[in-house]
Amino acid sequence: MAEPEFSATGVRIGRWPRSLTKAGQVLVKDGRLILLTSTGREIDSAPLGSVTAGRPWFAGDDSTVATVNGTRYRLTMGQRGPAKDGDELAGRFLEAVRSAQDVRHVHGVQDSLD
Repeated sequence: MAEPEFSATGVRIGRWPRSLTKAGQVLVKDGRLILLTSTGREIDSAPLGSVTAGRPWFAGDDSTVATVNGTRYRLTMGQRGPAKDGDELAGRFLEAVRSAQDVRHVHGVQDSLD
């Protein structure tokens, strides 16, 4: 089994207006985004090509918003560590999602040229 491109534990995963887990896990692995509860139960997952992610204007640097299968989730990273760890994790998460989407886009363009 391949190593995940991104993995974070202790993530608060919320779906407005409630929190689904305060210590969840976010994985970017094998071209998919996977959201898990603290017990390992899957909340949601989708291929990265159908996921949108970004930083919300209304939250701190440790938060991101991801839309998975039409549902918006607020992901607050680094709940158990220093604030700078959450900022770094959020940035790495966005980078992992975007780089996977960029690779898919480049392959799609190449495939259409063949």
